[in-house]
Amino acid sequence: MYRTRTCGDLRLADEGLVVKLAGWVQKTRKMGGMTFVDLRDRYGITQLVFNQEVNSALCEQANKLGREYVIQVTGVVRERSSKNTHIPTGEIELVVSELNILNTAVTPP
Repeated sequence: MYRTRTCGDLRLADEGLVVKLAGWVQKTRKMGGMTFVDLRDRYGITQLVFNQEVNSALCEQANKLGREYVIQVTGVVRERSSKNTHIPTGEIELVVSELNILNTAVTPP
């Protein structure tokens, strides 16, 4: 299955659900032992979380993601510690357990 939900429809009520998402990498941020990825599809944006202490190989793979890569992820929805009130999905994030790179992209200028 390509995806079970879209990036724009996850909310706090979905906390604890295991979901599969697919879309484009919009932005990545590395902070300490964690990598955050904003995943975008036509419906919205969801923040993905990769933790070095939980799965170093997966976090290493996430650190190599470029902008506009097309990826598919599976993970558990959890409440974000710092909310983003500017987007509808700003109360949640997806803790990723599986990452599949579907297509790479040349980084746009």
